[in-house]
Amino acid sequence: MSEQNFDLVVLGGGSGGYAAALRASQLGMSVALIEKDKVGGTCLHVGCIPTKALLHAAEVADSARDAAKIGINATLEGVDINAVNSYREGIIASKFKGLQGLIKARGITTIDGFGTLTSPTTVQVGDQTITGKNVVLATGSYSRTLPGLEIGGRVITSETALKLDWIPRRAVILGGGVIGVEFASVWRSFGAEVTIVEGLPHLVPNEDESISKQLERQFRKRGIEFSTGVRFQSVTQSDQGVVVTLENGKTFDGDILLVAVGRGPATSGLGFEEVGIEMERGFVKTDARLQTSVPGVYAVGDIVPGLQLAHRGFQQGIFVAEELAGLNPVVIEDVNIPKVTYCDPEVASIGLSEAKANEQYGADKVATYDYNLAGNGRSSILGTAGSVKVVRVVDGPVVGVHMIGARVGELIGEAQLAVNWEAYPEDIAPLIHAHPTQNEALGEAFLAIAGKPLHAL
Repeated sequence: MSEQNFDLVVLGGGSGGYAAALRASQLGMSVALIEKDKVGGTCLHVGCIPTKALLHAAEVADSARDAAKIGINATLEGVDINAVNSYREGIIASKFKGLQGLIKARGITTIDGFGTLTSPTTVQVGDQTITGKNVVLATGSYSRTLPGLEIGGRVITSETALKLDWIPRRAVILGGGVIGVEFASVWRSFGAEVTIVEGLPHLVPNEDESISKQLERQFRKRGIEFSTGVRFQSVTQSDQGVVVTLENGKTFDGDILLVAVGRGPATSGLGFEEVGIEMERGFVKTDARLQTSVPGVYAVGDIVPGLQLAHRGFQQGIFVAEELAGLNPVVIEDVNIPKVTYCDPEVASIGLSEAKANEQYGADKVATYDYNLAGNGRSSILGTAGSVKVVRVVDGPVVGVHMIGARVGELIGEAQLAVNWEAYPEDIAPLIHAHPTQNEALGEAFLAIAGKPLHAL
């Protein structure tokens, strides 16, 4: 049995884990990064990157299908799903190779294998004992299912959906959150009939209600069906397909059922509780500075209660490394982390929804403005509908920005700065937004809520 000693041991090589390792190494620490599969984790291999590659392929398919509308003679002869999958795998391989090279160049020791926490300072990997002055837990997440709903056959998770070598003619998707609406968007663009089942009242239920309603209207126009407000009851499957039954007795037929009801924390069997780490429903409880109940042991990413976003985990990994180096990094609350859903149309948001702002400040202390993308030249050129909604405290800062439309995810950077720097619309209004860009939509919204709208009454 061998023993190795480091300043920092990171258990898990996904977005949070490798970010912690890279930043800690940059700050002069010796680092061990333990990963049972591939560095990059869910995001790179079965999450963010591959799904967005599929979504880009879907966008190209839609562009070819609609080319005649703008005078371009093009036809969509079909979707070669094997070629699409090769394109997707090529993107992943390129990013994976780059990440491996970066980790090696930083002098980080990578240890392949399943790691178990055996004490506040040790992780066991096979016959190796890896010891660190501090430990970061970054073990990621897995696709959840519902009690009694078994995955298998034609009942699949997003990991299997990514690797399908055929396009379903009819797909039923259980869950109208980010994963569900993104796959619905892809498959519809590829020619499938799609039905989403969401037990809550709206699709993307964590977004501002006005945005959810607009997405539902756009999905109806695209021919994407959905049922909201009624819970799933059961599914039966045969060699021909699946039949999904809701609690009200309504049924939906499909070739497959994609279970997209969220992701759970991958913490089982890793020794966390045995070492004394306080848990809650499988998640690792931490303080505001991401330290667990065991001093010297930190947790980042999807195993920490809150938003399960790759960029949240990435920033948390950097935060912990800087915390250990004594740099006193700034805490970013979950509400002020940007969110993007890459369906068509895209949804992007940060900060408080109008309803949450009303709860926090009182409805008489909150002002909102919805800028319709119909007034934006670049959006008209792209052929997208949607809006930019700004939420502010009366005579106070911007506390929320909510957007829907093609490519609005690319606008979230300015929105993030406005919310996190507690900017007043009056501070932003004098700033110049290039023309013609979709970014002008944000500028118009800020102008309007500052009391001087130019392209709106």
